[in-house]
This record gives sequence, structure tokens and C-alpha cells, in this order.
Amino acid sequence: MCSRLFSLLFALCIAASSFGFDLDGPPVNYEKAATDNVITQLEKRLQAGETKLQYDKKFGYLRDLLKELCVPESSQVLVFSKTSLQRHKIAPDRPRSIYFNDRVYVGHCRNGDVLEISAADPNLGTVFYTLDQRKPDKPRITRQADACLICHASSSNQGIPGHVVRSVYTDTDGQPLLGMGTHRTDQTSPFRQRWGGWYVSGTSGRQVHMGNLILRDRQDESDIDLKAGTNVTDLNKYFDPADFLTPHSDIVALMVMEHQSQMHNLFARAALQMRVALWQEEDINKALGRPASYRSETTARRIQSAADSILRYMLFCEETALIDPVAGTSSFAKEFPSTGPRDRTGRSLRDLDLQSRLFKYPCSYLIYSPEFDKLPAEVRDRVLQRLHEVLWEKDNSADFAHLSSADRKAIREILSATKPNLPGSWREK
Repeated sequence: MCSRLFSLLFALCIAASSFGFDLDGPPVNYEKAATDNVITQLEKRLQAGETKLQYDKKFGYLRDLLKELCVPESSQVLVFSKTSLQRHKIAPDRPRSIYFNDRVYVGHCRNGDVLEISAADPNLGTVFYTLDQRKPDKPRITRQADACLICHASSSNQGIPGHVVRSVYTDTDGQPLLGMGTHRTDQTSPFRQRWGGWYVSGTSGRQVHMGNLILRDRQDESDIDLKAGTNVTDLNKYFDPADFLTPHSDIVALMVMEHQSQMHNLFARAALQMRVALWQEEDINKALGRPASYRSETTARRIQSAADSILRYMLFCEETALIDPVAGTSSFAKEFPSTGPRDRTGRSLRDLDLQSRLFKYPCSYLIYSPEFDKLPAEVRDRVLQRLHEVLWEKDNSADFAHLSSADRKAIREILSATKPNLPGSWREK
């Protein structure tokens, strides 16, 4: 009894200080646990003979996979730095293409052996797969773990399986010039730190970025002219557009992907860390003879911390403001808003602004996702409680000063009309 209790208390202290835990141990059991995502559903349809992936000589299963997953081709973005699984297939004239929707990301390399897939999963955070491109008659989706987790569950993701969007200077072969520094990018990143090693098609005015730049050797960063790769609307000089589904690497698609990949990461982090914390507390309560509902101060702080991190990002706190309008080159900015729920006046959280900020109504559309709805109830309810306080202007702290009264009113009206299962206090009178 005493040694078991000591072990439990020690594990809880370690987790409280570092959030470290064994992904393959209970209660997560990452490698063996059942998945619940769009790839799980696709595999069931394939096994039942309800659908079939068609093979194309040029793109393999790519087109049909995107169609089955409802991923728009207009979401295409292109990365030419050698920073992924099939790095030997990537170069400035052979960039890797990435396509995405709210729940899945698909990576394709020209003449690649596999399609790379990462799916948001309410149970496991993020799950990684490959689809063999070498078998035109037998599509095979394989779940991956160790090979992907080396990068995707590294210390930069606090050991949680997630997505990584990196910005690096690269040489003429696509090799990252790591000595010049790297940046993890999301909606808070300054423009001048974004998209190194990526192609970017679109205009951003005076807002320079690292996209479209290929360096012959390491340089002093102060000598690099970022304007040279900014406001580029035609990428044909960099690669043959016939090798890709579209000729674009749309700046708006890149900005949306940056937002949602980190939002997915925060959901994953909260889901897995809190599952472990609550499981550990359950054991501690049993060992100490406490009621099962007992909540320790440590666990309460973890719940509050996880919820507050989600809330701040969801409401675009510290988002980099736009000083000039942003415009892409593809149909993405038109197609992306068309798929979201709308209130009776036609407003949607997917409506883009692109004048002074990314979205017209700054609250993440991923609040509708299964990854949010299936968060541990303690975290989800805390987020909704705090969101209510902010949107009803009970919390006017500096963190949320970027939200005007009109913003808050519009967001709460949209959510009240379009988000099922909100607490009764949310309903607009």
C-alpha cells in the first residue's frame, strides 16, 4: 500500500512539473489504442466495399484520396525545405505539396513512395498514416508511430503528437540552413519570420516574409532582402506547375493552415495531458480513501491552464495584426468560407477579413470540431464558461482588448445560432 501510494504520488509530481508521460502507457496507450478520425472512417468504407480509391499514373491515389476526405485542391501549399519524411524527394524544383481541411492534412511528393497523412483525433490528439503509392491495384493505409513521432512528438510539442509548421532558410538543394535559425510559426508569428522554405503565392503589401527565398550559402540575416520573395503571384519560374494539382501555394491557405494546426495541437495537448492527470488523480483518491469526485488543487490548476491556453488562441489573442491587405492567387479564399454553418443573417466564423486580421469574427471555427467537443468535460466546460465571460463582456481584461463590443456581440450571436449543445446561459434573448 505505502510503496504503491509513494509511486503514485511521485508520478503525479513528475507530471505536474513537466507534463511528461509515457504515450504508450495507460491511459493513453497511443500505439495500440483505437483511433477515431476521418482515416478510421475511410478504412471502414474501403473494407466494406462502399468506396474505392482510383489510381492515377501521375499522382497515384492523391486526387481520389482528397475527394474521399473532402479536402479541396485549392488548399494546396508547397514546401521545398527538406524537413519531412521523404526529404530525399524534396528540392526547390520538386516541392512537397500539402492539402488540408478541418480534420486532416495530406502530403504528396512527386514520385514519392507514400502519401503522408496526419489526422486530428479526439482520442489520441494526432494520428499519422502513410498510403503506399507503389501499388496501383491495392491501396494500403498504414498507421505510423515512431518514425513520425521523432519530430511530431518532440519537446517542441511537449511530447504530444501534433503538427509542426517550421520556417527555415534553405540552400539551393533545399537543405535547411539551421545555423541561421528556425521558427515555429502560427497566427502570432511576425510576418518576417514566416514561410522560410515554402513557396508563397499572393500579395501582402509592406508585410515581408521569408517565402520563395533560396540562398546559395549561409548569410548574415541582415543582408537578406525579404522583399525579393514577397508579393509573388506567379510561381512558374520555380518549378513546373504541371507536376502539381494547382500552380498555387496560396498565402491565405498558409495563414489558415498555421492557425488551425496550432489549434489542433492545443486540443491534443489538453486532451492527452488531462486524461493522464484525471487518471492519476483517480488512483490517488482511491489510495487515500477520498471521494471519487475529489479534485486536488494541482489538477484544478492544470484544467484552468489547459482551458485558458485554448481560449486565448481560439480568440486570437496576440494575433499579428495586418498592416496591409492580404490576397491569395487561388480560389481558396472563396471556397473556405462556403463550408461553414451560418446564422440567420449569413454570418460565419469562417468568414475571412484579410484587411486587418485573418478572420472577420475572431473565434476559431474549430470550436465546431469533434476535437473540441470531445475534450475532457472539465476542460471543455471551463473553456465555454470563460468564453461566455469574455463575449458577454464580464471579462474586459487586457488579454481580450483586441475584441471590440461589436466583435463579441457578433461572435456570441453566431455561436448561439450555430453551435449545438451550448449551456442554456448562451442563448440570446
